[in-house]
Amino acid sequence: MRRRASLVLLAFAVFFAAMAPTLRWYAFPRLAKIPPNQYQETVLEAKPATLLNYGTLTSEKVDKITIVQTLKGNVEESKRIEADAGRDVVVWDSLSYVLGPDGKMVSKIPERYIFDAHTQDPVHATGEMVDGDPVRREGIEFKWPFLTEKRDYQYFDAQTRTSAPIHYKGTRTFRGLEVYYFEQTVPWTKVPMPKTMPVQGITPDLLAKTGLTRWYTTKRMFWIDPVTGAPVNGEEIHQEELRNARALMGQDTVTVFAGHVKMREDYIVYVVDLVKSNRLMVLMLVSYLPWSFTVLALLLLALSLWLEARSRRPAPATGTDPGPETGPCPLTAPA
Repeated sequence: MRRRASLVLLAFAVFFAAMAPTLRWYAFPRLAKIPPNQYQETVLEAKPATLLNYGTLTSEKVDKITIVQTLKGNVEESKRIEADAGRDVVVWDSLSYVLGPDGKMVSKIPERYIFDAHTQDPVHATGEMVDGDPVRREGIEFKWPFLTEKRDYQYFDAQTRTSAPIHYKGTRTFRGLEVYYFEQTVPWTKVPMPKTMPVQGITPDLLAKTGLTRWYTTKRMFWIDPVTGAPVNGEEIHQEELRNARALMGQDTVTVFAGHVKMREDYIVYVVDLVKSNRLMVLMLVSYLPWSFTVLALLLLALSLWLEARSRRPAPATGTDPGPETGPCPLTAPA
């Protein structure tokens, strides 16, 4: 009976020992993925800021500029690209919509970002673009990989249409989460005019004929949850200028937009709560369950060996030794 129990325990020990690496190296890449139909909205604000007044063609101080950034999963395009790519692909149609203090549109920049659902590596396919211009991304954008590492990453900048390193600057605590802080500075760079302008009748081609050029620089900061790779906070110190503007605006350089852009408080709270709930699933697959199964397998193996050892011991003797046989006393005849 003990030998049979030890074999059963040994079978369970082998099962749990096999499940530990299976969860980490097989199940995790297949289960931890960005859903193709995800929708996310984030509101950022710059308070105060400098903004170009297109009516007077002068830069003015304003109380607030609002940036609404939406990411919408395009399921139909994901399926189309997956058929050729042979892997799970996510297509995000993004829009950065900038509103002035009066609530009117200042600019809007659409993007299509195509990437691997698990690794977040870019997937190059027809339709990848920024503001209608075809691009070929290198590196990440919007989201870091699951299990983010303490190292620099290539980060795609939508304004310049180029990628550059974003540097790991250390581990910090943010709203109760241990996060990795990343920072990138984009130097002053000439960038394209937005396709959609805030004044009707003004087009990028029309501005180009006047000799105007648009320049941009930013300091980009992200606080990343290393388990899910999701940003729990993001900020930019952002500046844009129009140069060679004397013929049209009376001076060589005019500030279009300048301000310290930060996520609005209610969206920070929402994102932190979302990340805390999602990181548990990732930790279960890569840490909690594999280590629990490993420890359980070792305990079951030890118990199985102990029972096997006990089953091989000789059985102890039962009863008492009767000693030498004695017969009845012979009768003695009377004298």
